[in-house]
Amino acid sequence: MTVAADLDPLSLALAPPPGESPQDREARIQRERDAKKRSDLIDQEISRQRNEKKSPKPVKILLLGQSESGKSTTLKNFQLINSPKAFRAERASWRAVVHLNVVRSIRLIVNALSEVEAFANSQIPLGPDEESYPPLTPELLTLKMRLLPLQQVEEALVGKLTPGASNLSSLTNLPDSTRGAAQEVSINSATPWKGAFSRLMSNVRSSVDGPEVAEPQDSRNARQLLHACSEDMIRLWNDPTVKQVLKVHRLRLEDMAGFFLDSIERVTELSYEPTDDDILKARLKTLGVSEHHFSLKAGTMIPQSWIVYDVGGARSLRGALDVFPVPFFDDMDAIIFLAPLSCFDQVLAEDESVNRLEDSILLWKAIVSSPLLQETSLILFLNKCDILKAKLASGQKFGEYVVSYGDRPNDFEHTSQYMKKKFMMIAKQHSLEPRGFYTYFTSVTDVQSTSDILGSVRDMLVRQNLTKSRLV
Repeated sequence: MTVAADLDPLSLALAPPPGESPQDREARIQRERDAKKRSDLIDQEISRQRNEKKSPKPVKILLLGQSESGKSTTLKNFQLINSPKAFRAERASWRAVVHLNVVRSIRLIVNALSEVEAFANSQIPLGPDEESYPPLTPELLTLKMRLLPLQQVEEALVGKLTPGASNLSSLTNLPDSTRGAAQEVSINSATPWKGAFSRLMSNVRSSVDGPEVAEPQDSRNARQLLHACSEDMIRLWNDPTVKQVLKVHRLRLEDMAGFFLDSIERVTELSYEPTDDDILKARLKTLGVSEHHFSLKAGTMIPQSWIVYDVGGARSLRGALDVFPVPFFDDMDAIIFLAPLSCFDQVLAEDESVNRLEDSILLWKAIVSSPLLQETSLILFLNKCDILKAKLASGQKFGEYVVSYGDRPNDFEHTSQYMKKKFMMIAKQHSLEPRGFYTYFTSVTDVQSTSDILGSVRDMLVRQNLTKSRLV
């Protein structure tokens, strides 16, 4: 009697069908490859989800504040402190932003001089409360004409930062009299401009004579023209008549974000590379909501994932919050709100009847009273304290703009403490439930002090997060 050999059922199942043609065999093998890819992807997703469950919940931060409150600088400080390699890898891309900041500041001055010239030619009498303009010297008018080609530099830089101008927004922070000629560039938060610009510049080998032929011709021309105009820009900025004109216009360029006019000679050198401080001061407006991931470590604890959501656009802040689905706020651990104290004597670009500090207080009130954020801890940065100190020291009266301050002493200690109590009172009165509240006086362009403050915020939020998880 003959016994049949044992047959492996799996081998039988995987065996090619009888009479399989070469074409059928190739199609079968391809289907098997596709099936394996799908299986591998499923395994990877299962593994990822298992690791997510094991790892601590990420700390989520909402970064809020009105335009030019210091949100972007705070975010860059986060990057510098926690991701220094990535921060410095973007150095080349910020050079164009620094140059654009310089050109825009010069254009503000040129526009102001044009208005003075037009007013002088019109012979319109001044109103009873209007200050008179100083007469413009022939040398100043010549400088103004010589710097008009900087418009080409601005257009070239804007073209590099906003390819196709598809993400260029015609927003402005200028008075009505100077609008139209120097509009503020706004980059959509979804635009990977830094990566694109860095790839462009990665092909350029720098030398003491500047970039070599690999740099696009329009970018090369813009840099060379900016360098050629540096002496005229320095003379314009240091002209005493210009200082008087800016005073009449109530334009304090040195208090504005992206101020580099005291460093023109350095930043217009052909071999210029931005420093960490330059990048922190560089100004580029972002629209929309951008999401930033960090891995932070507090003491000897395991590094924890942080997600910072930067909400751009100040006046429409409440509307910006409304676009988020409700679950978005459920896991939010804290709000960092930046209120620039130095803007007590400034008005909104969108509505010149509204004081900027008053608007910041209204935004704060809307945030702390929002039902969506009722369980979220509040971290208040009373920012730009360095500029506030300078304004008060120059004789600017805080009580003239903040009427409720009255005739209290016009110094930093009293004004800052007054505003701190005001913000704290609003938080206490309008919070729907008791919650964590922390206040810091900040100057976010001061890297060391900001690093210390952000370190304290990090440690506090890590402990709070662990307490929620019942781990401490």
